[in-house]
Amino acid sequence: MFLSRSRKQFFRLFIALPILLFFFKITVPFKRPSKIYDENSLYDYAVRALGRRMRTVAELKRLMRQRVTNDEIGHLLVEMVILRLKEQKYLSDSSYAATYASLRRDNEKYGRRRVITDLKVKGVHPDVIEKEVGEAFANVDELGLARAFLKRKRIEKPKNNKDVARIFRALMRAGFGGAVAGKLLKTWNVEDEVLSALEEESAEQ
Repeated sequence: MFLSRSRKQFFRLFIALPILLFFFKITVPFKRPSKIYDENSLYDYAVRALGRRMRTVAELKRLMRQRVTNDEIGHLLVEMVILRLKEQKYLSDSSYAATYASLRRDNEKYGRRRVITDLKVKGVHPDVIEKEVGEAFANVDELGLARAFLKRKRIEKPKNNKDVARIFRALMRAGFGGAVAGKLLKTWNVEDEVLSALEEESAEQ
């Protein structure tokens, strides 16, 4: 049964459409976001950004700087909006750090060191990190948390020294110290010499 002319044309267009869209993406550049020149508009933009997810002061500043002119006026607008958000309690690195530490501890089962490293990358001040992370991990059993991390990752008892090294390094990346990692692995009857070598390796890094 032959297709009608209109159906043939439709099928040709259906096949050609992805190709046309592909070339359109290549030849037509994406429109850059328009610049913001007044405080209220930048404030509204910042509030929407915070509504999507929590951000540190440094993260929000980086985001807003992309939307203002790269001059003294643009930098002043950013600082004015930051100050306004802080006064209204919409922006607080202390609250961010406390929430972040609790979520990474309870959901990801990360250790203290991993949380500290991540918050530093996000631009949180060291004094704020020390206070909030210290409180979040004050009564935490690190060995128990390390076990919970391995369980969450479905990491089982090592069968050989290669497995031991892999688990040890996974625990280090998750924010647990060499002593905690070694103590946990020792409960699986790992040889002391192997653990000592891994702990020395981690100390040198």
